[in-house]
Amino acid sequence: MYFDFNWRSGLLLIFFFHGLVYAFLLFRKAYQHERASDNWLGFILLMSVLYICPWMLGFAGWYWGWECMECRNFMFYFPMNHTLLMGPAIFIYIKSLLNPSFVFSKKDRYHFIPGTLYILWTIIVAVTDQLILKRYYLMDGQNDPDFDTWYQVIGFFSLMVYLLLSLRYYLNYRAFIDQELSYADNLHFTWIRNFLIACFLYFFATITLDVLRLLGFDIGYQDTWWYYLLFALIFYYIGITGYANSIEQKKKFEVDFYRYQTEETALTDGYEVNANLEETVNETATSTKLDTDLQATDSPVPPEWKAKLEKAMVLEKLYRNPELTLSDLAIHLGTNPSFLSKMINRSFEKNFNDFVNEYRVMEVKEQLSNPELANLTIMSLAYDAGFNSKATFNRAFKKFTGDSPKTYQIK
Repeated sequence: MYFDFNWRSGLLLIFFFHGLVYAFLLFRKAYQHERASDNWLGFILLMSVLYICPWMLGFAGWYWGWECMECRNFMFYFPMNHTLLMGPAIFIYIKSLLNPSFVFSKKDRYHFIPGTLYILWTIIVAVTDQLILKRYYLMDGQNDPDFDTWYQVIGFFSLMVYLLLSLRYYLNYRAFIDQELSYADNLHFTWIRNFLIACFLYFFATITLDVLRLLGFDIGYQDTWWYYLLFALIFYYIGITGYANSIEQKKKFEVDFYRYQTEETALTDGYEVNANLEETVNETATSTKLDTDLQATDSPVPPEWKAKLEKAMVLEKLYRNPELTLSDLAIHLGTNPSFLSKMINRSFEKNFNDFVNEYRVMEVKEQLSNPELANLTIMSLAYDAGFNSKATFNRAFKKFTGDSPKTYQIK
């Protein structure tokens, strides 16, 4: 098949094949581990390698090489710009990666209707022109439909909406785990943050290119090649890093993240307390009523509940459990997590993660100044207090004391 190898077409060709390889590896990994998120990332990479094809093949002579009319027709009739599918795929990837309970539903299919309709339309155009009429009819033979203004504008708007939805989902997730888990820092998933940054970089590069054109800058086909090289570098990073950071969910949460996904991004009353613990039934009913009262008014938290919570932390030292969750603590107190979360937020003006970590930090701080414990390392004290990583401990200690742990250590 005709292909003019030059530095422009050849460089994009390298990214094209590497993108295909990583897409295949992700699909294989998804099959081996039954992990939907890898399938979605592989799908994103496939759309990415198609996205650079008009410039990779264009500089290889497929647009202007009249000696290869079949190549030119292939460029015109085969859809390569799938922005209407890219946005929804990014959104579903974020959801499937962060939420272990996520299942692709019929409702989720609606997101892909516009992109699917565009593909169906291109099939109708190709069949009509190439197989039925055997001449240009629905296609003018001069312009690539992927670059029609209407399609570019709709695709740009779709990508913007889904990137914002993805960002909101990620921020909601972080707020959720801060409210639910005492080890939230370990699950903030730096990869998701970096993935979204890479996607927004591509988005703003597209905005910049369009703004420059609107301002009258003459940006031709060769100049635009640099934009596609930037995009190739972005998806190359996504492919390599996404494959390396394919997340193994170590623990499925007992509480489904779906219950947190409201427009107000507030906790709802979807929890259940262990009904087998008969001694907690009456207290649970009482706390459920109090939960409703707290939701409806700004009434103070009853002092007896605050005292019970402080007893569990100060005397029983439940914070020493490195995997303590809001649900665990609620069951221990005989209440429901929704009420407990509101009680902590209102009485201590902290989320659950900060509430527990502050107790851990205070214990370490106290023990660092104890001469009898001078032979123990700082991290051994931190682990005993409930921390499960050095980075989390250092961040929490700095946050609640303003100093380094070494400041309090006895020499």
